[in-house]
Amino acid sequence: MNRSVCLIAAACSFVPRLSAQQPAPYRPPVVGRWDLTLTASDGRRLPSWLEVQVSGNHVLVGRYVSVVGSARPVSRMDFAHDTLRFSIPSQWESGPNDLQVEAALAGDALSGVVIMPDGTRLPLTGMRAPALHGTRVVQWARRVRLLKGVDLAGWHPLPGGESAWQMVAGVLTNAKAGANLATDASYGDFKLHVEFRYPAGGNSGIYLRGRYEVQIEDPGLGVVATEGLGAIYGFLAPSESAGKNAGEWQTYDITLVGRLLTVVLNGREVICRQNIPGITGGALDSDEGKPGPIFLQGDHGPIEYRHIVLTPAR
Repeated sequence: MNRSVCLIAAACSFVPRLSAQQPAPYRPPVVGRWDLTLTASDGRRLPSWLEVQVSGNHVLVGRYVSVVGSARPVSRMDFAHDTLRFSIPSQWESGPNDLQVEAALAGDALSGVVIMPDGTRLPLTGMRAPALHGTRVVQWARRVRLLKGVDLAGWHPLPGGESAWQMVAGVLTNAKAGANLATDASYGDFKLHVEFRYPAGGNSGIYLRGRYEVQIEDPGLGVVATEGLGAIYGFLAPSESAGKNAGEWQTYDITLVGRLLTVVLNGREVICRQNIPGITGGALDSDEGKPGPIFLQGDHGPIEYRHIVLTPAR
C-alpha cells in the first residue's frame, strides 16, 4: 500500500466519535420577573416583586422585594412540580423567623402564600412583569406645574398616617412624620424637575408612577449606595456622590420612558439610561403596565419641596 495512503488511513482511524447531543440549558418556566400582590387579612392589596434567574447549570437564584424594604438577594430557590419555594432572612418585618414564599406556576401566573417572619400568612398572586421598553422616540407635551405654591390642589394624602403637609410661603412642607402625599393625576412617561431640602438625618423619597422610589436621604446616615441619595432604592446606585449638605436646596431632573431612567442630581448625571428592574418597597401597587401618580414620602420625617414641574410624553 502506498505510504501516504496508509498515513491517511491511520489518521482517519483515530478521529474521535462525536459526543452525544448536549442537554438543553436549564431554564424552567418560572424564570423571569414577576409583579406580585399579597392580600392582607383586612383585604388590603400589598404590592411585592420577584426575580428568578438561573445560576450555573441547575441552580435558581434571584431577588425579592417585600411590602417594604429593598430588593433582597435569594441565594437558592427550589422549583419542582410547578411550585417555587424559597426563604430569606427578615429585613424590616417583625418576627423571629425567615420570610417564606411558596407559589405554584400555571401558565404566566403565580399563586401561593407568603409566610411572614411573625407567622402571618398572606395569599399571593403574580403575573409576569411587562417589558416596558424605553427605546421609543418621545415627543413631549407642555410642562405641568404640580405645585401651584398656594395650596395642596392636585394632591391628596395617602392612608397610613395623619397628614402633616402644608404650603408655607410657597414651599410644600412636611413638618413631621405622617402621611405620604400623591398627585391626583397619573402619568406614564415623563420628565420631572423637583427641588427639595432635608434637615440633618432627613429621609424621604419620590415615587415615580407610585412604584419606583428615587431616594432622598442625608448621606451622613451612611447607608449603602443603592439605598442612598440619588439611588433607585435597593436597585440602582448613583455613579457618583453629588449631594449637598443637609439644609441646602437640591434638585432632581428625572426622565422615565418605559423602564429606562436617567437621574440628574444637582446638575450631575448619576444614573444614565438604566432600566429599573421592578417596583421598590412601599409602592402603591405592582401593576407596572399602567400609569401612576407621583408620590412624596412623608412617613419618615420632615422634608420640604418646591418647583415640582412635570413634562408628560404625548
